[in-house]
Amino acid sequence: MISVLQPPALQKMDAGPDAWAHALNGNFRNSCKRWLSAADMPDLPERVAVGWSGGADSTALLLALKCSGRDVMAWHVDHGWRDNSAREAAQLAEQAAAWGVAFVSARLSAGVHASEAQARAGRYEQFQSWSRQFHLTTLCLGHHRDDQAETVCMRLLQGAGAAGCRGMWRERQIGALRVVRPLLHLPSKTMRQAMSLAGIDWLEDSTNRDMRIWRNRIRHRLFPAMAKAGIAPDALFLRWQRQAESVTLRLDAAAELLMQQLSRTETGLCLPWALWVNSVPPTRARWLQKCMAQLLGDGVTPGRRHLIMVEAWTRKSGRGGLDLSRCRLYRERDYLHLRPATSAFGRH
Repeated sequence: MISVLQPPALQKMDAGPDAWAHALNGNFRNSCKRWLSAADMPDLPERVAVGWSGGADSTALLLALKCSGRDVMAWHVDHGWRDNSAREAAQLAEQAAAWGVAFVSARLSAGVHASEAQARAGRYEQFQSWSRQFHLTTLCLGHHRDDQAETVCMRLLQGAGAAGCRGMWRERQIGALRVVRPLLHLPSKTMRQAMSLAGIDWLEDSTNRDMRIWRNRIRHRLFPAMAKAGIAPDALFLRWQRQAESVTLRLDAAAELLMQQLSRTETGLCLPWALWVNSVPPTRARWLQKCMAQLLGDGVTPGRRHLIMVEAWTRKSGRGGLDLSRCRLYRERDYLHLRPATSAFGRH
């Protein structure tokens, strides 16, 4: 699925050793220090990896961490979505060498045929492989404030609940790899302006202008239209994000009370039916999300359609079983059961 590239030498990006000398001095260094001094900034170890696409945001993060004195390694995953992606990987290899940054690149074989979800899964699979290979346990990603606002907007349009509308996590553990987004509080414009003034260039991804991609339509059409109408989209959606975090905390507390009454069976999980039926629907949904993640792995959650089905099924006293995404929900006398949907178990 994945092949590590050793690309041929190509011409460097415009930002070479002279630009890096600028980056180590003056206003840019001061900017980097401010960026990494936010009140809610997670602690970062001395050795970190950066997911580096070569774009403005990941380049700003790479240089900020380098300026902070950390031992930084750049991890580049080439999805093969563009004809010139191998050339770009070669440019990044030379640029990293000019900046004194260790660099490794891999190309995903699925290429243009991969969905966004498949590409993300392949990317994180490669990140975890590099984590084991290079004994690096912290990966920093360059997502910023604008990305967060777009994510919340997109999830609202998709009908996500409070948990989904929290947007991207500031930090998260994926297996043995800790994933951190140090610049989530910063607008992209701030980083681009600082790099432009320092003479630092970056690669522009042509797919960022592809209006077939939902996020691009939000970024280039919806948000500018809102701003033209006098509405600040980033402030609006980030306010919703904070509200979603508050609601989710309360839902988590209620769901945790149910989790404390959970029992594990030979085939899955079970809960007293009375506790289930006497909980409010949002608490039931959050409990189900937690249980599916526990049974099937992080990131596996019921969709909106499934949650509607679950509520209709509950109102009918749980008659018959209910097939959800990769698992089955059913009632057996005074207990609710959730188990993986495998043929090894009998149907209820």
